[in-house]
Amino acid sequence: MELLLGNTEDALKSGSVYTKQQRIAELAKLMADVGFTSLAYYIDHEWMHEAYRRTRKDGAAGVDEVTAEEYEKDLDNNLQSLLDRFKSGSYFAPPVKRRYIPKGDGKDGLRPIGIPALEDKILQRAVTMVLEPVFEQDFLDCSYGFRPGRSVHQALEALWKGVMSMGGCWVLEVDIRKFFDTMKSEHLREFLKKRVRDGVILRTIGKWLKAGVMEDGAIHYPREGTPQGGVVSPMLSNIYLHEVLDVWFEREVCPRLDGKAVLIRFADDYVILFTHERDAQRVQEVLPKRFGKYGLALHEDKTRLIEFHHPTGNRRKSETFVFLGFTHYWGRSRKGKWVVQRKTAKKKLKQAVRRVSGWCRRNRHTPVKEQWQSLCRKLIGHYGFYGITFNSRSLGLFYEEVKRVWRKWLNRRSRNKDMPWERFNRLLDRYPLPRPRIVHSFA
Repeated sequence: MELLLGNTEDALKSGSVYTKQQRIAELAKLMADVGFTSLAYYIDHEWMHEAYRRTRKDGAAGVDEVTAEEYEKDLDNNLQSLLDRFKSGSYFAPPVKRRYIPKGDGKDGLRPIGIPALEDKILQRAVTMVLEPVFEQDFLDCSYGFRPGRSVHQALEALWKGVMSMGGCWVLEVDIRKFFDTMKSEHLREFLKKRVRDGVILRTIGKWLKAGVMEDGAIHYPREGTPQGGVVSPMLSNIYLHEVLDVWFEREVCPRLDGKAVLIRFADDYVILFTHERDAQRVQEVLPKRFGKYGLALHEDKTRLIEFHHPTGNRRKSETFVFLGFTHYWGRSRKGKWVVQRKTAKKKLKQAVRRVSGWCRRNRHTPVKEQWQSLCRKLIGHYGFYGITFNSRSLGLFYEEVKRVWRKWLNRRSRNKDMPWERFNRLLDRYPLPRPRIVHSFA
């Protein structure tokens, strides 16, 4: 079934972007099996301005070397030109510039990243803004990554509640090998067409899927995967895994299980909780076949099934697992009850300290006040993510390590490398660093 949006859109043409998104969402929710044939109609000059406003402008320039500062000199005409090319089908998706950055703390090799051209970012944002209200009506509650109003901490809370409601469980940790690079375009187009029949939108997405990657001056064209580093990539990946995993698990897997099972997914990172070991083993056996059907493979070394029950009787110690940057383990609450607790994963803590140390080294000659302001922002950002219940000790360790590395590199500002702790503490009295605090409490 298709939905051709006609005169109803004329009344909305002059409305705000938010109003239009609300209208799309209402129609998508009302007609769950409808494919929209005229979504591009909503994307007008006002929409493009909003897309530009939401686009990050401090990133590196793409293959065209155009910066946001240059683009803004004639912003209205540039956005209108981009809109006209998009609507007419003459838009050309330029290659994505590929660069490499260290993985984690730099000891695990390099990770490729894509740097799209600025106009590509703007148009991808505009298309994402029109796809979002449609697919948000279809996405399931188990999905948390890159969705409006959803966050890592909500996924962690769902995990905590799931384990506690089961009184302990079997945890299936799953890792998809090179997910963003191995998604099959033909399957993605099939999933998209269930809700989007608009030729302008589909052709543009097709151009992004076929856009080349420029590396060392040479261009090559991947046959699969999502646009490298593109704004639209998280949306496309959610659409893909919604069909491949979420819907399949809810409609076909859960009804066949003997006990309860809970899926928590954040983008391509997910775990599944089971009350029964046999159910977990059956799903673990079938998962590689399910993903293989859609061109995906699982990391055998990183996919494992663990028993996650609190220590009682013959179980003197429970296994732990890492999810979304936190190590999950059983511990005693203040009242003496067994509860699931979380702490910053060791690898993530080391990476965070090394990043701060590297920053202090590079900026050791910057005025102390400016260093202090930047370090305050880094600490507050760290607490904002890792400041959850039961993680006070890890936060304290990070705070002390930041002080240590700051003193270390202040010592090396000149030939005089003597800054005893007494002198450094006096500096901290003048420039106090934010102390650890719990920001998210949901245990």
